[in-house]
This record gives sequence, C-alpha cells and structure tokens, in this order.
Amino acid sequence: MDPLAALAADESVAAAMLTAREEIDAVLWRRDVRNAAAEVAAASIERGARDSAAIDGADLVAVDDSPMGRVLGAALRLTAAVPGQVDIFASSPLQVLAHLQTLVATGFAPPEELGRPRDDLRADDPLSLGDLPPDAALRMTTLGGVLTSPTEAPALVVAAIAHGEVATVRPFTWGSGLVARACVRLVMAGRGVDPSLFTIPERGIQELGRPAYVRALRAYASGTPEGMREFLVWHATALAMGAKAVLVP
Repeated sequence: MDPLAALAADESVAAAMLTAREEIDAVLWRRDVRNAAAEVAAASIERGARDSAAIDGADLVAVDDSPMGRVLGAALRLTAAVPGQVDIFASSPLQVLAHLQTLVATGFAPPEELGRPRDDLRADDPLSLGDLPPDAALRMTTLGGVLTSPTEAPALVVAAIAHGEVATVRPFTWGSGLVARACVRLVMAGRGVDPSLFTIPERGIQELGRPAYVRALRAYASGTPEGMREFLVWHATALAMGAKAVLVP
C-alpha cells in the first residue's frame, strides 16, 4: 500500500502539483537567483519566518518584548534552523520536530513540555481550528513512519501531508503551526525539490489568506477524499505562489 501515491493520483491534485513544481523549477533555473544564491536563501528565511509569524497573528516589523514580537523572534529562530536539520529529518523526522519545537517554544511553554507531544487536549490554537484530536503521540509516530517509507508520490504531496498532519493534530502545547510550516521546507529541501531553500511557501499561504488556510486545514482534518483533494490543491497553489515570491536582492 502506498497511500500518498493514491492521493497524488487524483487528476486535480496531479495537475496542481505539476503546476507548482514547474513554478519552483523555473526559479531554480533563473540566472539571477543562482548568481545570488546565498542572498536569495537568506531573504527566503527572513520573509518566510515573518509570514509564518503573521499567519499566527504576529504581523510585526521588528522583534521586541511584546507577546507578538516574541512570536516573531521565535519564528525567525525556527526558520533559520531549518537548513541545518534537513539531512536529519530524512531519517529521523520526529527527532527534528522535537528539536524545532524546543527551539521555538522556549519561553512560551514550560520546560517539561518542550520537545514532547502533548498528553492531553490542551494546545495553543492561533487559527481557531477547534477541538484537538486525541492520541497526538500516536499520530506523530504514524507520520514518522509515513515520512521514512518509500512512496511513488511527488515530494510536494509528501510536504503537504507533513504540513497538514502537524498543523491539524497540533501535537505540541505551543508552536505546532510554526513547526508544521517548517516541515514544508524540510521536505522540499530533503527531497531535492528546492534544495537551496529559495522559495517562500509561507508567502503563498499568507497571500491566499488565513480564512482559506483554515478551510484547507479543516478539509484535511476531515479525512474524506474530497477534503484531502481540497487541501492538496490549495497546498499546491500556495507553493506555486511562494515560488513566484522569490526575492532577489
């Protein structure tokens, strides 16, 4: 059984994923991007972190001591750490998720909750998704198996599933959404789609809007074929927009 390949076989999903991949590939072949690779990657980290924080409500210009300013600072730390975790994520994704959550949630969650799946129905909910699924640890163990198992599905489908699962299960008491969006970068870099991390998936999510993001996550959480299709097409659209948003200094 290859459940991800079955999802990818849907005609509308396949078309959306192909369009997204073409947009990403176009960025990688751009001479101006390749000539300024370090600067483009750095700009992607900066813009992506700010957009990810803004999605959670921290739409600020600068890091400061306000609650939202601290969220922005956490998002910047998290996104900057992603490149150094790509290789580890390929074989030990749950280890990386725990590490990134510890990094981002320090100062927001008690020390005993850092890097550990929640053991009850309590977690932050900046997108107002509502009730938390039970058995967060089991769901993450299952996700870890999916991410380390062979699949014929395109990498962009794998990235979408990693994102959707962490964002909807909300396995940590704080910061699950930020970590979920970082998963997209980890999968895309690790599977060779965007190895230099030039594109800005968070920008695409932000441009499509929070209401659309919430609808997509709720569609994913439904687990129905229609819901999964809706989520995967939305996700591919966000990635295509994130490719178009690449910044060249």
